[in-house]
Amino acid sequence: MNEVMIRLVFLSHAAATLYMTGLIWFVQVVHYPLLGAVGDSEFSAYEQRHMSLTTWVVAPPMLVEAATAVLLFWFRPTGVSIWFVWVGVILLAIIWLSTAFLQVPCHEALSKGFDADVHQRLVSTNWIRTVAWSLRGLLVWWMVWTTWKMS
Repeated sequence: MNEVMIRLVFLSHAAATLYMTGLIWFVQVVHYPLLGAVGDSEFSAYEQRHMSLTTWVVAPPMLVEAATAVLLFWFRPTGVSIWFVWVGVILLAIIWLSTAFLQVPCHEALSKGFDADVHQRLVSTNWIRTVAWSLRGLLVWWMVWTTWKMS
């Protein structure tokens, strides 16, 4: 049972992290830059709808990623160093703090109407999450490679 739990936690973690890594690159390169092209008259309604719909796309994998990141302390595959888990959790903390204190306030301000400075702040500060998730993605690939070599 323990081996099954280890695999379930690890594969769920890898899937959630890699999903979010891909999604953040789409958001950074395509979605956030295009917010500036929505148009002033429709922007507030667009941003409010964006925030509502985005929650359904990002909240479940972010919660799975966070839960499994913590569970990896107890259900860690053979060959995966505890330091990998710690680095992953630290990167995840950076992502969540950036989201809460940088990106969410930008979205809340933009929901009241388009502001070029706030939009630029959103795009530029989102690089924090893009880099952190990219590093997490590489870390997870390394963990997968390490466990694959061990089996």
